[in-house]
Amino acid sequence: MDFAAARQHMVASQVRPNQVTDPRILDAMRQLPRERFVPRQALARAYADEDVPLGRGRWLTEPMVIARLVQATNARQGERALLVGAGSGYGAALLAACGVHVTALEEDPELVAMARAVLPELAPSVALVTGPLTAGWKNSAPYDMVLIDGAAEEVPDALTEQVKRDGGRIVAVRAFPGAVSHAAFGEVVMAAGGARVAWQPLFDCAIPVLPALRRAPTFVF
Repeated sequence: MDFAAARQHMVASQVRPNQVTDPRILDAMRQLPRERFVPRQALARAYADEDVPLGRGRWLTEPMVIARLVQATNARQGERALLVGAGSGYGAALLAACGVHVTALEEDPELVAMARAVLPELAPSVALVTGPLTAGWKNSAPYDMVLIDGAAEEVPDALTEQVKRDGGRIVAVRAFPGAVSHAAFGEVVMAAGGARVAWQPLFDCAIPVLPALRRAPTFVF
C-alpha cells in the first residue's frame, strides 16, 4: 500500500467532507503515519473509514470521528489537555499538533508499549502516563480540556474534578443503551453540591465503548 497516498485520500474523502475545517488537524492528518499506530496485522485497514482493532477490546477511532472530536475541543495554543484512553497514541499526536500540551493516559500495558514506540518520534511533546482511566491524572491537573478517545457510558467524576472551572471543557462520545451514541461538548460549571457538566450534543456517531467507562450493571427486580 502507498501509505502517503492513502493519507491524502483519507483527508480528501473522509475528513474534509465531514465538516473538519481546522487547518492544524487537516495538516496533521496528512502527515501523521497512521499505519504506525496499528498492529501489523491491521496495516491494510489503517486508513479505512472505520475503527481499527488494537486488541483486548480496544480500537483506534475512525479518522472522521477523531478529527471532529479534536476540532470540538476548540484547542488553543499553549492550553493543557488530558486525553483519556490514549491507546496507541494517534489521538494524542493529533491533539498535540494543535499546539496543546497533552497528557495522554492509558491503562493497558500493551497499548502503552505501542504508544511509547511512536510518540517520542512523531509527537515528542506528549506526556504518556499509565494509570486507571477512571481516575484521570491528578498530577498535571487542572486541565483546560479533557478528551475521551472512545465512547463512554459514564464520564467519571474524577475527570470532571480535574477540569478548570473557568473555560474548562470535556469532549466525549456518550453511549446510552438503546439509543444512538453521540459526540458531546461538556462545559464544567459550578452548581449546588459541586461541579457538574452541562452537555451539548454535537453529532451522532457510533464508536466502541472504552471497557473502563462502561456503566456498572444494575439489578432489576
